[in-house]
Amino acid sequence: MSTSAASETKDRYTVLCQQRNVKPNDYVIKALSKSAQDYLLSSSDELRLELSGNNKLMTSTRLSDEDVEILCTIISRSTALFSLDLRYNNFSDEGAKFVGKLIKDSPSLTELNVMCNDITESGAEHIADALQSSTTLRSLKMNGNKIGNRGGMFFAQALQINNKLRELDLGDCDLGTECVIGMATVLNQNRHLRALNLNRPLLFSKQEETVVHLGRMLKVNSTLRELHLAKYDMRDFGVERLCDGLRDNYTLVYLNLSCNRISRDGAGVLAKLLRRNTPLEILDLSFNRIEEDGAKHLSAALATSNSNLKALVLVSNCIGGDGIVAVASAMNTNASLSNVYIWGNDLHEAACDAFGQLMRSKRLQQRNTDVQPYIVDGRTYLSELSHGIRRFYYWTPSYGPDVVGMDDDL
Repeated sequence: MSTSAASETKDRYTVLCQQRNVKPNDYVIKALSKSAQDYLLSSSDELRLELSGNNKLMTSTRLSDEDVEILCTIISRSTALFSLDLRYNNFSDEGAKFVGKLIKDSPSLTELNVMCNDITESGAEHIADALQSSTTLRSLKMNGNKIGNRGGMFFAQALQINNKLRELDLGDCDLGTECVIGMATVLNQNRHLRALNLNRPLLFSKQEETVVHLGRMLKVNSTLRELHLAKYDMRDFGVERLCDGLRDNYTLVYLNLSCNRISRDGAGVLAKLLRRNTPLEILDLSFNRIEEDGAKHLSAALATSNSNLKALVLVSNCIGGDGIVAVASAMNTNASLSNVYIWGNDLHEAACDAFGQLMRSKRLQQRNTDVQPYIVDGRTYLSELSHGIRRFYYWTPSYGPDVVGMDDDL
């Protein structure tokens, strides 16, 4: 896109606001101006509009339904529009209707982020309906919109038809048991989706039926590479069902099981899976309860039988010091494991020494862990670093060194 094209879009936006007797939103004007400036600094001809409502450097007013309607009307036919970020604004189902129309009409829109707005079941229906006919959209983030079980079912139905979408985020959307099972059933046949987030559904049964279906899906699905199942109230039985499917899965590289109820027995089952040296590269077990024995099971598997795992997250797992030492020892023999996160466990003296040595020897880089060693009176201690997998998912920095590579998983 040329600078003149960006300016033209801004002029058209201003004219339409005048025709409707509406004051132009300063944030939209700033975003369009910024896109023109970005063009001068980059060789890309893609229009990326960043209008996240939590960007306090750019705005103090979040976009409403009316703002979204005017914006979508202006950019719907743009052949340069690549990415649109509307997260953390105040538009509702009425605005979602125009977002759906944008998906249908846009000849180039590839990425859409509407997470954490006020979209409910009705708005989800508009967006999912548009998804059925979309030939360009590759990534859709609905995270944090309370679309409920029925709203989630609309997206399951859309995936039966859509063969272009690669990433779908329905985390924290109040999905129900029926929706999760429906999504798993659809993915038995869908051969196009690469990443799926189903975090924090509202499940009232303790039988873990949804995990059983997801395990069966993983057994036959040959395209899914990333799966998020955080806050599922998952127990060791559920982990066993997932691992049953993962034994025959040759594509999944990122598995998020954080914030569940996995114990040392579940960690033992995962250790057996790791011994099979599956393609899994990132395993997030943060905020479970695998304890010292669970950490030792995983460490033994990584030390002797696995050469694919690159990142292991064990934050806040009630792991004793000997378990942390075992993890450090595994890194000394496992050449592929590069990222380890351990804060929130029992970091006694031996554990601090072990990780301090890893970092002093450069075996573990500071950017690849969440602890940093320091010495007081000849003893090594560990302090916390604000590092982690997908640490910029909910908040994107607007300045500073973290802006570069902020979307990297590692």
